[in-house]
Amino acid sequence: MIQLFSIIDPTLLSTFVLAGVALNLMPGADVMFTAATALRGGPWAGVAAAAGISLGSLVHVAITALGVSALFAAYPVTYDIVRWAGVAYLLYLAFKTWHAPIDPQIVTTTGTIKTALIRGAMTNILNPKVALFVLAFLPNFTNPSLGPIAPQILILGIVFATTGFVITSGYGLLAGVMRKAIQSNQNFINKLSASVYAILALRLATQ
Repeated sequence: MIQLFSIIDPTLLSTFVLAGVALNLMPGADVMFTAATALRGGPWAGVAAAAGISLGSLVHVAITALGVSALFAAYPVTYDIVRWAGVAYLLYLAFKTWHAPIDPQIVTTTGTIKTALIRGAMTNILNPKVALFVLAFLPNFTNPSLGPIAPQILILGIVFATTGFVITSGYGLLAGVMRKAIQSNQNFINKLSASVYAILALRLATQ
């Protein structure tokens, strides 16, 4: 079995973990999406959304390890195609959530957890900014002298996705707890969550 530290520099790994945790602690699009999902679906929906986001990140990591992400940098049209698909998906979520029926039992449904997981993954997969971030960030913590870069990128990606899940799901749990204080106004929660999705769509469209 290949030992972890035989294919990745432990010093670089430690630095990477610290940098990754610092980045994940700063509220961004992932946190906003997770919080909006938790406000509508409850704490476990927030955790599921965070898990989906991490799975989406791993897709980008695998793509980067294969060298496909370089296409986004080399051919801007591919970046725009994926970006606008992401915008359309977020606007779809905003529309669907805005017009969602008021269901006080939504927090307990298994379907909500599954939906949150899928939506989290799709939102991240359809965000080419994540691919470019992975492409620009992870290689800085690899060491070619230890062997092929691809396995190192995969390891770093798994570490980043894991720490990201822990931190983002924490935000989701917090938002889910806050939901209990306002759950009597489901219509307000739906409108708030839809507004967050719309803001994320606008942000993706303009950056």
